[in-house]
Amino acid sequence: MISAYLLGDGVIAYPTEGVWGLGCLPASARAVARILALKRRSWAQGLLLVAADISQFEDYLVGLDNEKRGELENNWPGPVTYLLPDNGVAPWWVIGNNTTVGLRVSDHPVVRALCESTGPLVSTSANVTGHPAAVTSLQVRQYFGAGVDHLVPGQLGNSVGPSVIKHLVTGEKIR
Repeated sequence: MISAYLLGDGVIAYPTEGVWGLGCLPASARAVARILALKRRSWAQGLLLVAADISQFEDYLVGLDNEKRGELENNWPGPVTYLLPDNGVAPWWVIGNNTTVGLRVSDHPVVRALCESTGPLVSTSANVTGHPAAVTSLQVRQYFGAGVDHLVPGQLGNSVGPSVIKHLVTGEKIR
């Protein structure tokens, strides 16, 4: 059923490790545009992708040396998003004006089940830009109303807040 929403350019909301997220299929420029409109966010900022397993990101990892790949394998699954050099695989509407693509392998059971079913998803915190991320499904509805096609039931994980963001090449912690 959730796949039908996603295949129809749908936007879903779901619990993650620390906050509620909004997601869609990365191939759907229309769904990405809907998420950006809901969040009142510029396309230029880009969005991240979330997966169930590192194998779902193989195309994005081409050319990484063993050390960098090892860092990913040691920290995934978990609430760490890595910025990797864009190798042309991610659509422009996902990376925005960036030269990197944000990737995360989730350890949250709901996110993993979604990605096992659909493949990687665009994922971003469920909030209007400048406002706190939703930590309940009620907050998601208060922010977005009927703008979200489906709320996936479930509970947040044990993290507090959105994922850590690190640049894989430089090691810089962005958030």
